[in-house]
Amino acid sequence: MLDVITIGSATMDVFVESDDANIVSVYTKNKKSEFMSYPYGAKVEIEDFTSQVGGGGVNTACNFANLGFNTGVIFKIGDDIYSDGILESFKDKNIDLSNIVQDKKISTGFSIILVSFQGDRTVLAHRGANAQITKSDINFDAIKSAKLLYIAPLNGDSTKILDDIVNFANENDVKVCFNAGSSSLKKGFNYLKKILENAHIVVMNKEEAVMATQIQIRPDTKDEKFSQKFIHPDLKEIFKKLKVRDYQVIIITDGGHGAYAFDGKDYYYCPVYDGPVTSTLGAGDAFASTLCASLWKNGPDIGKALMYASVNSAGVVSEFGATQGLMTFDEIEQKLKENPNYTYKKGS
Repeated sequence: MLDVITIGSATMDVFVESDDANIVSVYTKNKKSEFMSYPYGAKVEIEDFTSQVGGGGVNTACNFANLGFNTGVIFKIGDDIYSDGILESFKDKNIDLSNIVQDKKISTGFSIILVSFQGDRTVLAHRGANAQITKSDINFDAIKSAKLLYIAPLNGDSTKILDDIVNFANENDVKVCFNAGSSSLKKGFNYLKKILENAHIVVMNKEEAVMATQIQIRPDTKDEKFSQKFIHPDLKEIFKKLKVRDYQVIIITDGGHGAYAFDGKDYYYCPVYDGPVTSTLGAGDAFASTLCASLWKNGPDIGKALMYASVNSAGVVSEFGATQGLMTFDEIEQKLKENPNYTYKKGS
């Protein structure tokens, strides 16, 4: 029996870094946007180039296995040089690959990651097989035999299977951790609510949470009644709308500003764990899957789970690759011992 089975994307990621990249900030009356740019029509020199296997299904499976869980993975790939690279990357990992779907008629997911000198990135993504997972591709018996189902963001037509998967898991007492993606959020809250009703842990970033609820976070709003003053009142309203079941824990990440959580009674805030930033790719997958793993292993200690997730995410961004820098629970705990002042806030 598997402890956890993950479902999501699998891609071959090519990282490209060039000193010729520029970060351009564009301001309007209501917002600021930043763009990565290169000289138009020029031949741009590349300082660094590497290939890594990535994608939410791959990244989270690697993390769960590294944390000591008996792990399986479901994703869809083609039959090409990129699928060969993905399968080869699992040879030294203790992960059950028996539920991977391979289709010769479609291409494997492929991404080009343009890395800036700041460590952030712009991703040129070809979804390929990742956007074509169907209900017939899923081994529901494998889900039934697992204790936890982790759903990474799905793309394109693959989102059509979400409802069937979470309903099946719920009917068979399999816990569900749902990391929402933009493809499913674009279908509207009424669609999303059906998924949320069967998910025990829900993770999304702030932009996705705003998209899902259509509740904007106003920059000039203050809440004098909230004595802790670490969470915006509009964010509280977002949490309340997303939490549709009593047993749920909702987590909203906010990039370099940290992460928030709500269990129906208390709100939590955890800052990012400081460290060097080489590439942010894979940070979200590491954070969400570590948080789910911690809540499962250590019980409902949400503050501790947020800290574990932040530490492991910091390890990933310090390396060049979405699964590089992942830590074990012992390594995470050692990091926390070395930094006793790092903690979280809690308020009702």
